[in-house]
Amino acid sequence: MAVQPTRIGLAGLAVMGQNLALNIAEKGFPISVYNRTTSKVDETVERAKKEGNLPLYGFHDPESFVNSIQKPRVIIMLVKAGAPVDQTIKTLSAYLEKGDCIVDGGNEWYENTERREKAVAENGFLYLGMGVSGGEEGARNGPSMMPGGSYEAYKNIEDILLKVAAQVRDSGPCVTYIGKGGSGNFVKMVHNGIEYGDMQLIAEAYDVLKSVGKLSNEELHSVFTEWNKSELESFLIEITADIFGIKDDKGDGHLVDKVLDKTGMKGTGKWTVQQAAELSVPAPTIESSLDARFLSGLKDERVEAAKVFKAGGFGDILNDQTVDKKQLIDDVRKALYASKICSYAQGMNLIRAKSMEKGWGLKLGELARIWKGGCIIRAIFLDRIKQAYDRNAELANLLVDPEFAKEIIERQSAWRRVVCLAINSGISTPGMSASLAYFDSYRRERLPANLVQAQRDYFGAHTYERTDMEGSFHTEWFKTARQSKI
Repeated sequence: MAVQPTRIGLAGLAVMGQNLALNIAEKGFPISVYNRTTSKVDETVERAKKEGNLPLYGFHDPESFVNSIQKPRVIIMLVKAGAPVDQTIKTLSAYLEKGDCIVDGGNEWYENTERREKAVAENGFLYLGMGVSGGEEGARNGPSMMPGGSYEAYKNIEDILLKVAAQVRDSGPCVTYIGKGGSGNFVKMVHNGIEYGDMQLIAEAYDVLKSVGKLSNEELHSVFTEWNKSELESFLIEITADIFGIKDDKGDGHLVDKVLDKTGMKGTGKWTVQQAAELSVPAPTIESSLDARFLSGLKDERVEAAKVFKAGGFGDILNDQTVDKKQLIDDVRKALYASKICSYAQGMNLIRAKSMEKGWGLKLGELARIWKGGCIIRAIFLDRIKQAYDRNAELANLLVDPEFAKEIIERQSAWRRVVCLAINSGISTPGMSASLAYFDSYRRERLPANLVQAQRDYFGAHTYERTDMEGSFHTEWFKTARQSKI
């Protein structure tokens, strides 16, 4: 039991909640914790004792929990998105006072945050929707945090967030005030969409190296370890190298080969793709990663399909050939990097489009900075992205930044070789292929869209613009075509 009022409260003690509470306590901020299932409270208090007698105090009922926190109170909620958040707000609101602040640290749909901010304001409460990335380890030792909503609420908690966030040398704590409304949740959602793209591209690199290059898990471990010292240095490359080094504790061989090829998802990737469609922002790399997860879920159908096509002479790998491993590894590294640039370009453009629609005024370079540490997509090349937006805050697309353009030009031959090799081998690389198509479409002055627009005008009188004169035009194509046939 806290004698003095604590600095902050946290409600919701699943692993993320526990770890964030312990992180806050470890940074010297006394914290009160509460959970509807009281055993979780006791478990967290026990952990705080074991992990260094940290100033963490547990409460079994919401009233004593709220009353233990200094005013104006700040309470972070880490509960499941949707109805549980509304229920927790209702429970806590009964004891809160004007000027108190609620922070939702979950992966929430941004419009729910905006609705809640308006609703609690009627009682005089402040509200923040804060994306938290880094998983369990990040929450305990320093996550990347994306708070959006009431600026006054942010100022009430800023001192804590700056200490609790991941710290990156030369660029500071991985947290910043994102902007108004649901901007923090939106930015975290797109972060997760980029993460989907990143993971899919890495999986495709693995598939090409293993299925076509015939690399063993030991070789893959070595390749990814080396790549993590290159321009690809990142958390996801590092953990991928680790995965290839782990033996199965329940049988022979490596654990990765025993993991079922069926990817789960929580919904943020789907939301990202839906928002891209709503805003007419092309995001094919992210979209292909979502489709790949849907296809992975059709495991039983794929097993049956494999039998049908094997019977028809289609093996798992087509045109099985001997390749130069060294050359392949180098080509795949370049293809992965070039594709990754496309994934981040799409995510940043989506954030910019939403920011313009909502008037959030988001700073893309600052987002790249706070993603450099703590979060799942942390990577050395985020520094380059920050520099690109520092050079030109109005940059239309990362692809046309002089530095990135040069890198893509240097890698595009290797990129094409990998995609062609994969296609000829019957290995699907939807992310790399979609990224390459995105790049090729974006860099071409003229696309075959003129034909599509002519077709639209033909059957639906949708009109078209011309390249040689101003205005909107309609042609009676059917009549003209019929006359020419007579």
